[in-house]
Amino acid sequence: MVETVTYSTLFLTLLLMVGLFFFIRASTKDRIETLILQPETAPEIALQTLTTYFEERAYRLQSVDAEQSAVIFNGQVRPSWFLAGFLTFLAAVGCLCFALVLASLFPQWGLAFGGLVLLAPVAGWFYWKRAGREEQVRLQIASAVNPESSRLETLVITAHRDELIALQQAWANGLKKAGLASPVS
Repeated sequence: MVETVTYSTLFLTLLLMVGLFFFIRASTKDRIETLILQPETAPEIALQTLTTYFEERAYRLQSVDAEQSAVIFNGQVRPSWFLAGFLTFLAAVGCLCFALVLASLFPQWGLAFGGLVLLAPVAGWFYWKRAGREEQVRLQIASAVNPESSRLETLVITAHRDELIALQQAWANGLKKAGLASPVS
């Protein structure tokens, strides 16, 4: 009976370790989304306002495509010390749990499995190496047709999800005065 419980605990712990592995791996995943704005002023003025906004956020102009009415910015994203530490902590707890299950399953090895906890900093290192990368923001003027069959100019912004959230917060705090309308999507 005890052996059955130990093996089932080992199986569940292995499942949790697989989940932890994919959680750590997903912490560096690109999360690119699109936001559509309908400017209340001329799209060119709104585009200039957004250009100034992104330049203030340390993005630099990479290219301007006049044919597609697009502006592309690049910026370096820094990894988070908090998230690196948090992932290291989670990996340490996961390795400790795995070591305890293995120690109860193989008591002759005893505390030797405790060395698995020393693998925990690999999670923080992995995050730190992969999260610090160059991000791209694309601003584009696009035409849309509304139900009244009139043509509207919209701004399509393609960027990382966190950058779009920061843009929406900045809009709520003051960019609206610069002529940007509410986000469409």
